[in-house]
Amino acid sequence: MLAILDYEAGNLTSVKRALDHLSIPATITAEKGVIARSQGLIFPGVGAAGSAMANLRRSGLDMVMAAEIAADKPMLGICLGCQILLDYSPENDTPTLGLIPGQCGVFTPDLTEEDGLPINIPHMGWNTVKLKKECRLFAGIAPESEFYFVHSFFPAPDPEFVIGTTRYGREFCSVHGRDGLWATQFHPEKSGRPGLQLLSNFFAYCREVAHAQ
Repeated sequence: MLAILDYEAGNLTSVKRALDHLSIPATITAEKGVIARSQGLIFPGVGAAGSAMANLRRSGLDMVMAAEIAADKPMLGICLGCQILLDYSPENDTPTLGLIPGQCGVFTPDLTEEDGLPINIPHMGWNTVKLKKECRLFAGIAPESEFYFVHSFFPAPDPEFVIGTTRYGREFCSVHGRDGLWATQFHPEKSGRPGLQLLSNFFAYCREVAHAQ
């Protein structure tokens, strides 16, 4: 069973619907005992970094997440969850979780498309991911596959944690982490067949880890 972490952020139910479609058992929860019994964690969210961190600290989920990750519980961060795994976000001038070294950047109006026109902010729509290193989340996913993005800020982790990048006015990190702790700036639950494959790959990894323990 996967635990979808409930910290009063948006997008939780769309993740649950995608997992239901895949027949992957999952529950939306903030209960420490349920989280401890899960095989893996999904940390999604849309919204602002400041309010998200306030909710995490108020509920104690920041400490629960840190403890579960220290115990090698697999986790997948999505969108806002991808950004606040880092040390700092300039959105609301927010110190964030510090589980992956780095901070967030922001798209600026001076950035342009390949045709020279200014980019639209937020980055909204379909785009590809160029893998910088092998990642089992992308097993069975064609390199030209597109994923759905909606964001104004983007993760900028230390280079050793960059897994994949995307181009929008500039190259930015769209997948970061390490084995067992991954994060995607795009929404796999809204990305059609490639996104569903990524979620299936994550659950398969969680089951492997659980069976090995």
